[in-house]
Amino acid sequence: MKRVGTLRLLSDLNNFSGAARLRELLAGDPAVRVRCSPDGRHLLLLRPPGAPGPQLLVAVRGPGTELERAWPAGQPSPLDAFFLPWPARLALVLVWESGLAEVWGTGVGPGWRLLQSTELCTGGGARVVAVAAPRGRLVWCEERQAGAEGREGPPAVAFSHCVCVRTLEPSGEAGTNLGRTHILLHNCPRFGLLTSRKDLFLVPTATTWPGVGHILLIWSPSKGKVVVAAPCLGLSHSKSLNPGGGDPWDFRTLLRGLPGLLSPRQPLTVHTWAPTPQGLLWLDFRGTVSLVQPHGGTRAVGTLQEAPASLAGSAALGAFHGTLACVLGSTLELLDMGSGQLLERKVLSTDRVHLLEPPAPGMENEEELETRGGLRLLSAVGLFRVGWEAPQGLELPSAEDLVFEEACEYYQRRSLRGARLTPEELRHNSTFRAPQALASILQGHVSPSTLLTTLRAELRDYRGLEHLKAQLVAGDDEEAGWTELAEHEVARLLRTELMGDQLAQLNTVFQALPTAAWGAILRALQLQPDGNGRLRSQAPPDVWKKVLGVTTGGKEPPSGILPLFELLCRCLCRLEPRWLPPFVELAQQQGGPGWGSGGPGLPLYRRALEVLGEEGTRPEALELDLLLGSGRPKAVLQAVGQLVQKEEWERALEAGLALSSSSPLLRSEIFKLLLAEFARHRRLDAHLPLLCRLCPPDLAPTELLLLLQTHLPDELEPPAPFPEPGAEPPLTVGLLRALLEQTGTQGRPSGPVLSQYEDILWDPGTPPPTPPRGPMSALQASDHPGLEAWAPSGQGLCVTDTG
Repeated sequence: MKRVGTLRLLSDLNNFSGAARLRELLAGDPAVRVRCSPDGRHLLLLRPPGAPGPQLLVAVRGPGTELERAWPAGQPSPLDAFFLPWPARLALVLVWESGLAEVWGTGVGPGWRLLQSTELCTGGGARVVAVAAPRGRLVWCEERQAGAEGREGPPAVAFSHCVCVRTLEPSGEAGTNLGRTHILLHNCPRFGLLTSRKDLFLVPTATTWPGVGHILLIWSPSKGKVVVAAPCLGLSHSKSLNPGGGDPWDFRTLLRGLPGLLSPRQPLTVHTWAPTPQGLLWLDFRGTVSLVQPHGGTRAVGTLQEAPASLAGSAALGAFHGTLACVLGSTLELLDMGSGQLLERKVLSTDRVHLLEPPAPGMENEEELETRGGLRLLSAVGLFRVGWEAPQGLELPSAEDLVFEEACEYYQRRSLRGARLTPEELRHNSTFRAPQALASILQGHVSPSTLLTTLRAELRDYRGLEHLKAQLVAGDDEEAGWTELAEHEVARLLRTELMGDQLAQLNTVFQALPTAAWGAILRALQLQPDGNGRLRSQAPPDVWKKVLGVTTGGKEPPSGILPLFELLCRCLCRLEPRWLPPFVELAQQQGGPGWGSGGPGLPLYRRALEVLGEEGTRPEALELDLLLGSGRPKAVLQAVGQLVQKEEWERALEAGLALSSSSPLLRSEIFKLLLAEFARHRRLDAHLPLLCRLCPPDLAPTELLLLLQTHLPDELEPPAPFPEPGAEPPLTVGLLRALLEQTGTQGRPSGPVLSQYEDILWDPGTPPPTPPRGPMSALQASDHPGLEAWAPSGQGLCVTDTG
């Protein structure tokens, strides 16, 4: 059935404060300018300068006080006025041609009051010719004296304007914060300023220099760029604005750097401009409506049945749900924006009609929520909604039917079987319980109060998320908004099964906004540093179970989607590599059987190493920390071996000492590895106290000497009392004494002497008598067999006479 365009009466204006004055201005002055507040409750009517008073009226629907001001003859009235989309309170800015700007607001008390007054134009003789108030900013086109730069003639006058910007934000409960003036564009022609929720449009006027009358500019504050477009040429160029660059701020320099834009063309003949969320609509004198999109592209939307007779004729443009609404005189035409087809044409009872923008997303009241999806039309008769409605007699499916139909599509996408699900199957099959539970709620089996109590937290989160999305659409603090949105999305995905589409979405969020995504993980796992370079977590086990999730052999899935643990490791490598080893250690402590750390798959440290890349390409420091923190004997020995190759003796010894007493075999292996190095060279001598501490207490002196003998270097010549110059000194008994003493810490045995070297450890402290100084005969030498026994048997153990 064909849908029907309707005009639904929302208010006869009696519920607005100052209703009589409101009707008088709407019916009496065709040039009155009408604006609507972001919440849809306030209407602003401003007469042009020179009109009789009152020139300004702010009417409010429901409780509230109107604002009415009149300026006497001879005193200028405001050039323009705007509502400021501040979330905490409503505010209004008035701007005069002289540059005076006043900010009015509603506070705790009743009525309106002046919050701040300032001068926008600092130079003498300057005047404001156009002004706009995009979100968080005040932008105006200012005409300056042409002689200020020493130029004369018509071109100097035509390019004597500049476009300026000041931030305008609330401060406290009753204050405002105006930033410093920043010149966006200088040496430019006179521009009209129109703003949408994201972009600011600088459009030519009737007095713009003819050579550039076919050019318009689109400034995107959130992207920091300007698009220069020539709709009649089909050309557009995007350029980043850099205030430090100098030339890009100059209008003429900007155009000279963009080829093709200055081709001789007639100025645009525009009757009406209208900014919309889709772009900028404009109506020419032939009745053609075109759309300039934010990227600069232009396309024709459609042609009206009637064309505007002259510039004095009233016209208004708007768009909703892919439909163009145009009020030309007393005629309302609705066109399809995709095909340009005329959908409906209505004749109104008055020709003084204004189209109002819909309320900002997230700021609608209950009435606006019910009428969302259409434009509002204001006249002296009342406030109407223009929209589409289904014809009477059309049977709409029940909420219960919609539940099962939607569930069918959802389960069909996840099903692997070829047979197609039907709503009837879902109704009677006990396998799918979720749609049946929701249908029972919709049937009234659960009381509204119980349902509201159950869903209160979810509804609050959903409303907050929708409000956040509305802020992003409006371009308000996009960086913080995207960060918060990413945190919401990660928290939501962590509550799902994290399989298939959910895991792919999580990977996408981490790729696009890694910092925000990691912030959400910090809160979910409740991660905190303990001051000793480690991490602690208070998250429940089911959260860690989801994080550690078992993978198939630790390999990346074919689609390139990483499991959550690998995803977190990669994110940490990008953001804070030094926290990766503590995170893996914490994950190993939290893991349970079959969670990815104790199951048949790869251990967690190996999964983290896979994220770092192939062996040989990984960062050495991270690889060593992961191996040492793994607690696995093979991995720790591998790390100690790498440290020995790099001659990082102290760290290798500390790695062995850090092992608890529950790993005696591993400590013993590390000691034997380092003892072998101690026997081969003297580069470990400075760390002998640490080597002694690492020595196993149950190691006998005989075993120690046998281990040393195994690794001593082979001697090609008999040992000399002193090493050759430049040669490495040999191992001496003095160096061995500390190690031999360490092997005897368990106490001297009470039984027979088991080793011929144990008497060295238990020497009472009195040295043996000093041998005679004179030469000894062969007979005397034979009386001391002990000296002969020591001399040839040391194999690298040299005992020299120092007397």
